[in-house]
Formats: sequence, structure tokens, C-alpha cells
Amino acid sequence: MQRHINKVAVLGSGVMGSRIACHFAGIGVQVLLLDIAPRELNEVEKAKNLTLDSPAVKNRIVNDALQAAIKSNPSPVFTKDVIKLIKTGNFTDDMKRIADVDWIIEVVVENLDVKKTVFEQVEKFRKPGTLITSNTSGIPIHLMTEGRSQDFQQHFCGTHFFNPPRYLRLLEIIPTPLTNPAVTNFLMHYGDRYLGKTTVLCKDTPAFIANRVGVFSIMAVFHIMGEMGLSIDDIDALTGPVIGHPKSATFRTADVVGIDTLVKVANGVVENCPNDEAISIFKIPAFLQQVVENKWLGDKTGQGFYKKTKGEGGSKEILTLNLQTMEYGPKQKPKFGSIEAAKPIEDLKQRLRALAAATDKAGQFYQQFHAHLFSYVSHRIPEIADDLYKVDDAMKAGFGWEIGPFETWDLLGVEASVKLLEEKGLTVAQWVKDMLAKGIKSFYQVENGKKLYYDVASQSYKSVPGEGEFIILENFSNNIIWKNSSSSLIDIGDGVVCFDWKTKMNTLGGDVLEGLNKAVDRAEKDFRGLVVGNDGTNFSAGANVGMIFMLAAEQEYDELDMAVRMFQRTTMRLRYSSIPVVIAPHGLTLGGGCEMCLHADKVQAAAETYIGLVELGVGIIPGGGGTKEMALRASLEFKEGRIEEEPLKDYFMTVATAKVATSGFEGFDMGVLRKGHDEITMNASRLIADAKRSVLVLADEGYTQPVERTDIKVMGRSALGALLVGVYSMRLGNYISEHDQKVANKLAYVMCGGDLTEPAFVSEQYLLDLEREAFLSLCGERKTLERLQSVIKTGRPVRN
Repeated sequence: MQRHINKVAVLGSGVMGSRIACHFAGIGVQVLLLDIAPRELNEVEKAKNLTLDSPAVKNRIVNDALQAAIKSNPSPVFTKDVIKLIKTGNFTDDMKRIADVDWIIEVVVENLDVKKTVFEQVEKFRKPGTLITSNTSGIPIHLMTEGRSQDFQQHFCGTHFFNPPRYLRLLEIIPTPLTNPAVTNFLMHYGDRYLGKTTVLCKDTPAFIANRVGVFSIMAVFHIMGEMGLSIDDIDALTGPVIGHPKSATFRTADVVGIDTLVKVANGVVENCPNDEAISIFKIPAFLQQVVENKWLGDKTGQGFYKKTKGEGGSKEILTLNLQTMEYGPKQKPKFGSIEAAKPIEDLKQRLRALAAATDKAGQFYQQFHAHLFSYVSHRIPEIADDLYKVDDAMKAGFGWEIGPFETWDLLGVEASVKLLEEKGLTVAQWVKDMLAKGIKSFYQVENGKKLYYDVASQSYKSVPGEGEFIILENFSNNIIWKNSSSSLIDIGDGVVCFDWKTKMNTLGGDVLEGLNKAVDRAEKDFRGLVVGNDGTNFSAGANVGMIFMLAAEQEYDELDMAVRMFQRTTMRLRYSSIPVVIAPHGLTLGGGCEMCLHADKVQAAAETYIGLVELGVGIIPGGGGTKEMALRASLEFKEGRIEEEPLKDYFMTVATAKVATSGFEGFDMGVLRKGHDEITMNASRLIADAKRSVLVLADEGYTQPVERTDIKVMGRSALGALLVGVYSMRLGNYISEHDQKVANKLAYVMCGGDLTEPAFVSEQYLLDLEREAFLSLCGERKTLERLQSVIKTGRPVRN
């Protein structure tokens, strides 16, 4: 059966239900969102003389929940206009409308009896063959199908989304023994390809995979914390980005998820997993019990392990709970020598090795933590998963770990770690000992660009399923054909090479620009096309601000001029090469990173791409061809019949306000991505592979080298006057500072082609020269230097 998902019904509009609905709408699927009707009127409804039968009252719960989701930050949708795809209703009047949907997702409260009641209603209206799934984090999936029809049971499955579903990539798929395998396979593929998820096939065991291991790791940290006398601030410094975990680390994560939820999952494991060898770790410590009794449950109650207050002058201040006194106090900045020494190490793997080998208190913590973690995950195979890669995938996609438990174990050495955990009185599963006895020393290995995992059942390596559809650049380390200190050129097969670079925040300095030019040269000579992309957390935070500041502060204007010319030549080289160049941005794609994209033959962007020209915020204009390109794009729209000043004004405002798209989809609305030309990849793991496919399509279509433009229409003085008046008005209204006005005026001058007496046609080089001159002049401004210095010191520009 060929199955298509055109419309879904989401039953339950709470925090998860409303956001799942938003995520489906975000990919263009029609959504029917239903919830219960209220049992009593609120004061507003009473004042309006409404009754419980009034439509506005009956849909109040679902409508209020949807509006709360839409207003939440971060946004659950890629663009606001997709909300129109969501229709709301209530169980009483609208359950019959599920008859024409393709997938029904139940997201009501975590109560088996309530779920069974909802499923009984569903059976009355659901058409045979419709998918029906439950988003539950704890209730055994097989219990929900009791008393249901055979068709229902065959098409029923657990689909556990993680909150927030737009941003956390894990989707656990949990079939029952009665689930049709074709249904399971469809959900695995659909979640991956269309929802952008890492789909992990789970067994129907308590807490499934991610929560079982994730909550264990949190509870183990609580346990170690008590033994070592560490504080909340200590723990969150030890368990955050420094080891490749999210900024929320341990205690902030608990606040966000809900401390009661954490306790519920932990208690569920204690109750339902009596044979778990680490069951004592899941027992709730006294401090955690006290926090729950105080109803300090985290963000949902306004306080948990942290509490937001207003300090002097109304500024926000975050206080930390002292677990000894149960009182809040100012956050303390922990000082661990090994962490301070490890922070400058950009490569996470090297950093983890350094931290695990440290002898100070931080090093002792990591040894304890990893010993507990490695012991625990070894015993969960095959209980919660037959294959160890599923545990790593679940933790990376569900808890935001950059490196999974078994990957970390490989990194620190399997044999050495086994000795460590046994020294600490912990045990390792027999299959690990058997593996080592066979002379196999790692859980993973890479062959021909593909990752293989150790299969416990066969005691041999097997390919990770679906791995052939992904291109993970670190797996191609043997395919590097050129490299310098910051970048490398990798042969990714089929006549395509990929340019990859690794710098802090993937900023663009001289080595990277040298590498880009080398990449184009080699691709033109020996390959069919070039992909520009990387596996970093972000594509690029832009040009190296430190270098710009240093040259400007020392008034090395010739050097600065040379650097800007090099950047411009590089982006133009990308545009006018003889082979197709496809750029694959993801995450932060700012300033120079955006300018690279503007010059690509095609952009293959991840859905979560935050792209924009942000230079005006630091007191300069885009100097790597970005200003020129926005003027060019405005010119192209002149020819499409719009009033000539309108597109110019739109592009000018995009740059002048340093606007950043909150998703790849919003990049189209801003004009930095081109509708009908550039593409979005939902699953970031597929991004490089999709970019390679785009290169091959362009090459197969008979790619020919484009010719530099000499026909860019610029409006000169007529449009310049209008833009300057607009900027002046914003200054009068106190929306911008005097220096903002100066920078915006420079931008307007360049985008209008200068102070020309009438519209004219100019070349790209003409605009690049204007752009460079404006950039250099602004680098001589004291207030620009202050902004650049502020970015270097604090990460954000000062408003001056």
C-alpha cells in the first residue's frame, strides 16, 4: 500500500499536543487539533452570557492552548503563516472529523484509562487503515490496544516525540507485537525524511531508550554530587557544553522538563524494573523529594533549582538553590582548573579525553560519571535495544548530547574504562567482556565512509541501517585530498568534493578563504562539482571579528583592504566557477556565512538555519559581496514589474535591521534564499547528502559557467533620498542611534549605486568597489571599533 500523509488529527492540545500539531503544519500538513470541551464557564464567558453549548466555549481549551503554543519562545513553527493549516475542535462535536485524516496522534494525559476511553471514541469514526499512534513517555504501548479491533491493533504504534518537537530531533517508534511491520517501517521513514527526526526503533520497555538512559544519567549525577560535596552551579558547569551536552546541563534541564516529570519517570523505573542492577540510583534523594513537596517544580511553577528574580534597577537575576539550606542565593562561578585548561580545545573529542584524564575534582567527577554511565548502558543491551547505536542515537537526538554513551566509551578506550568502572565497584555486561576477549577493542569502526557498529548477537560489525543515505564528514577522514590548518577538501564520491572547515564558531579567516579558493580550483580541475558544508554545530558565525578589529584598531588599512578584497574575490569565485557550487548551511549562518550562500549556484539549507546579514549591528556593512548581492536581487525584481523602489526598500530593511531568519523557511521570505530555486532539508543528518545530490543534478543538466553581471539597475539619487529620509525618521523617533544612522546611510548609498543623478546599469565590480570603500570607512569610526571590541569580549555589540 502506498501511504501518503496529507492530514493528521492530534487528540489533546496540551504542551506536547499543540506543538506536535505546529510541527506537522510547519511541513505543510493539514492538522485537526481536538481537546475536551470545558465543564464550566470562566468569568469572561459568564459576563458575555455564553453557555457551555456556545462554540467559543466548547473550543476554548483547544484554542487557548494553540495560542499559547504560537506565542511561546522558541517558536514551534518555521513561519507564522503555517498556523492557518491547523483547524481546532472538541471531542464532543468534532471527533467525527477524524474520518478523513491519514494519521491520528493521541496526546492526552498520561493515564491509561483516559487513553483507552479516547481510543474507544476513535474506533467509532476512524476509517480502516488509518494510522493511530500514542505519544506517551511511560505507559506500556501494548496495554493501550486491549479491546480494540484487529485493524486498529495492526495500525497502532507508539510515537514518542520529545519536547519541543520542532527542536529536539528524537522520535522513538515503539511497535507492539500486533503492529503491522509495514506500519513501523513507514513511520521510521516518514519521521526521518519528512519530520526531520532521528527515528529510533524501541522495545516496549519502561521509559523506552532515551528517558531510561537520560534519567539514569541525571540521577547518577545527583548521586555523585552528594558523594563529592558539589553544588548545583558546580554540576551545571561540569555537565554542559564543555562535554558536548546542552547549555541547560543537568539542573536547568530538570527545571525545563519539570522536576515532577523527572521524579515520575525515575519512580516508574523503580516500580517497573525490579531487576535493574542500578535501581538504587533511581531512588529519589532527600533534596529532590523536598523540592517536589515545596512544589518548586521548575519553569512551570516559576522556580525549581533556579529562580528568576528582579535585581537592582529591575534587571533580571537568576538565583540558585542551596540544597543544604533550601534557600536561593546568587549564582556562583565554579573554578575547576581542568575545565579552564580544556575550554580552549575546540575539538570536543580531544577535550573529553583531557577532562577524563584530569586529576582535580572535575576529573574525579568525570571518572565517576563515565563509570556509572558505561556500566549502565552495557547492561541495557539487549533489554531496551538490541543494537547499541540506537542508544547513542536516542541520547544525541533526545537529550542533545553531541557524542553518545558508546561513542564516548570508544573515545576514552573501552578496555581502560572497563578497568576503571570495576575499580569503582561497578560491573560491565558479559557481552562487553566477550567482545574484548575476541580482540575487538571498539564499538564502532569506519570503512569506506560508512560507520559500522558492533552487533552483540552476531559478535561482528554491521552497517548502521540507512547509513548509506547520509554523508557524515568525519567518516570520510581517509578521503581528504587537501587541507590546511583550518580547512580540508574531502572526496565524497561520484565526482563531488566537499569543503569543510573547523574554527571557533566556524568563523571565516584567511586559512578558510584560502581553502575555499583551493577547493574551487581542485573541483574545476578534477571533479564534477563542489559542496560547501560542515558537521559543526553552526555553519558559520561570519568573518573573524577579532582580525577585523585588530587591523582597524592598528589602522592597518592596506591590510584590511586586502582582506576585504580577498573575501569579495572568494565569494565571486564561488559564483563564477566552471563547476556547480552548492552550499549547505545549518544553524547560525551569519554575516560572511550568509554572503557565501548568496553567491552559491544553489543553497541546500537545513530547516533549522538561522541566516542573515548582521554586520550593521557591529557598525559596518556586509563587505564580502553581501551588499552588492542584495542590490542585485532588488534589481532582478525591478524587471518583474514591481514599483522600483519597493524591492530595494525591502532588501535594504533586511540588511539595515540585521534581520536573521528564525528558520530556513523564513530565509525565503527575507530574500536571502530564492523561492523555486534553493531547497530545504528537514533532517540535518541528510544535509550534505542532499547537497551532493543537488550538485549532481546541476552537473547532469549541463552546467555552464555564468557570466559576471554588468546590467544591475541601480536607482541613484531618487531612491537614495527616500531611504535617507526613512533612516532619518527612525533616528528622530529614537529607534536607532546616531551611529546606526551613519552606518545605514552608507548602506543606502551603496545599494542605490551612489549619488547618481538618474537610474543606471552598473556592473557587480562597481558595486563591490562601493561596498568595500564604505566598509573600510566605517572601520575607521571609533564607535564601530567599540562595537567590534564588545563582540570580542562579550559576544554581543554594545549599543552606542
